[in-house]
Amino acid sequence: MIAFMESPVFLSAFTSWFLAQLMKAVIVLLRSPRRSAHEVTLTLLWKTGGMPSSHSSLVAALATAVAFEEGIGSTVFIVSLCLALIVIRDSLGVRRSSGLQARTLNRLGGEVSSRFGIEYAPVKEIQGHAPLEVVVGALMGLFIAVAFAIL
Repeated sequence: MIAFMESPVFLSAFTSWFLAQLMKAVIVLLRSPRRSAHEVTLTLLWKTGGMPSSHSSLVAALATAVAFEEGIGSTVFIVSLCLALIVIRDSLGVRRSSGLQARTLNRLGGEVSSRFGIEYAPVKEIQGHAPLEVVVGALMGLFIAVAFAIL
């Protein structure tokens, strides 16, 4: 455990993820102050989607910290950069699209259910990210990793 706490790569990635989730919880509270402690805790530890993207923050911090530690020519940096690009692309594309489709399907299923009395079990609506949420998360991760690298 001590090795993790001394690793700028781990500290950058974890801190950027945690701060992004913390910001997300604060934004949820500011938008709707009547949220329960349980809802805020779930947002802090588990919720996906929203501002900023904690996924983008974490992978941007990871790739940036690895670049500082190992160099941009290292294999591990190339792997972490590819991972970051996949995660960021996924949060903008596939997850967002599937979430929007699930929302539409649930709305349609609910209407059909109420109109015709057919039972409908809603599908899970996975939240993706808007481009601004991803950019803010990635910049956050980048700046946090740079801070860990130079401080």
